[in-house]
Amino acid sequence: MRACSSPIYSIAPGELAQALEARGFESVWAPEHSHIPTSRRTPFPQGGELPKKYAEAMDPFVSLTAAAVATKTLKVGTGVCLVAQRDPIQTAKLVASIDQISGGRFLFGIGTPRRWPITGRRSARDSS
Repeated sequence: MRACSSPIYSIAPGELAQALEARGFESVWAPEHSHIPTSRRTPFPQGGELPKKYAEAMDPFVSLTAAAVATKTLKVGTGVCLVAQRDPIQTAKLVASIDQISGGRFLFGIGTPRRWPITGRRSARDSS
């Protein structure tokens, strides 16, 4: 199940994780929407304006850590971590930390933005 957005749109990550675990779910996944443009060069695929919930999504590593601490067996995963937009050393440290805190239950889903023109950047080191 994909979850762990802002509590404005759902329950808190730890509470959600406990509810999922109690109902027999195997895992919970958190999206990453780290680069929200102030203007758009490409249209939102579903039409209209980009929904506000994208800008308000919690950091996946923070919400998944809360989910991991609140549960015993539920796997926690990024769906997907935008590795090209992150510092590689800091990302590796976050991944190792959450994997240790969760007792090895972390699933690392990685990818790149669906449409590069949304941000105009190719990586965390690209300042253009």
